[in-house]
Amino acid sequence: MTSAQQVAPGVRLTQYAHGGGCACKIPPGELEDIVAGLTGTRAGAGHATELLVGMETGDDAAAVRLPGPGPGGTALLATADFFTPVVDDPYDWGRIAAANALSDVYAMGGQPVVAVNLLAWPRETLPFELAREVLRGGLDIAAQAGCHVGGGHSVDDPEPKYGMAVTGIADPARLLRNDRGTPGTPLSLTKPLGLGVLNNRHKATGENFEQAVATMVELNRAAAEAAVEAGAACATDVTGFGLLGHLYKLARASGVSAVIDAAAVPYLDGAWSAVREGFVSGGTRRNLEWVSPHTDFGTAAEDTRLLLADAQTSGGLLVAGEIPGAPVIGELVAPAEHTLVIR
Repeated sequence: MTSAQQVAPGVRLTQYAHGGGCACKIPPGELEDIVAGLTGTRAGAGHATELLVGMETGDDAAAVRLPGPGPGGTALLATADFFTPVVDDPYDWGRIAAANALSDVYAMGGQPVVAVNLLAWPRETLPFELAREVLRGGLDIAAQAGCHVGGGHSVDDPEPKYGMAVTGIADPARLLRNDRGTPGTPLSLTKPLGLGVLNNRHKATGENFEQAVATMVELNRAAAEAAVEAGAACATDVTGFGLLGHLYKLARASGVSAVIDAAAVPYLDGAWSAVREGFVSGGTRRNLEWVSPHTDFGTAAEDTRLLLADAQTSGGLLVAGEIPGAPVIGELVAPAEHTLVIR
C-alpha cells in the first residue's frame, strides 16, 4: 500500500475534476478566438533579446534569443502546463503532469533547465498529504530530466490542478518548430495513441491501465535528441488537441497539407475496445469537430476518427522526419484542397 493510500484510503482524485488531464483544455477553436490578434509583446529595436517564437503559430513554447558565445547565441524556452487529475494515484499524477510540462521544451528541441510548480488544491476537501505525493512525483520526474525545481505557486481551489512552468535552452539554429514543415517529409510519431480513452475509462470505472501510465511518464527527451540529431526542423508534441489537432496546426503553420496512413499509427493495448465501448471524452469530440472541415477522412470509420483525435495527455512527439524507433505514419505534401487526408 502506498503512503497516499494509507493517508486517504478510497480517495479517487479523478472524481474531484470535471475533466481529466489534457482533455480539460479549452477547445482549440474557442482558444484561437480568444487569442486572435494577441501576438505577444515584442521588444523594440536595440533590445538585447529577440523573440524567435511567439504566439503566432501556437507552438509548444516561446523562444527568445539571448546573446552569448557563438554567432547564434542561445535560445531561451519558456512554457507552462497544468491540468486536473488524469489518474487516481497522486504520485503518478504528479509524474505525468511534470513529464507533460517538460515535453513542451523537448518538442522545441531543447533541454529543460529549471521548473516551478503550479498547484491548485481544495485544502478543506483533500488532505495535504496527497498534495505532497503529487509534488513528489513531479520532483522525481524533473530529477530524471536533469531539471531543477525551484519552488512554485499554490492557490486554494475547489478543483485540484497541478503542473509546471518550465524554462529550457536550445540552439537557435536547431530549434524544432511547427512552422518549418516542407512537402515530401515523412511524419514520425514517438508514442502510441489511446491515452485519452484509457484515462476516461479509468475515471469512469476505476480500472488501472499500467501501459497508459508508463507511456505518460516517459520523457520525450530521447525522441527530441534523436530528432535534432537527424536534422529535423519541424515537430510538435501530441497532447490535448489529439494527433489530428496538433498535425492540423503544424500543417497550417507550415503552409502544407498532411497525409496520414491510419493503419501505420500505433495504438495502446485496450484503446480500440475503450473507444468502441464509449469511453470518449468531450475534449476528443471537440477536437474531431474542429478538424473535420479541414480533413478528408476517406473511408475511415468513426472509431478510427475518434482515436486519431483522441485528447492525449503527455503524448509523444510528432516529428517531420524519420527518427530511430518511431514509426512513420504519413508525410507532408504540397498544399491541397484539404489540410489533412486520412488513408
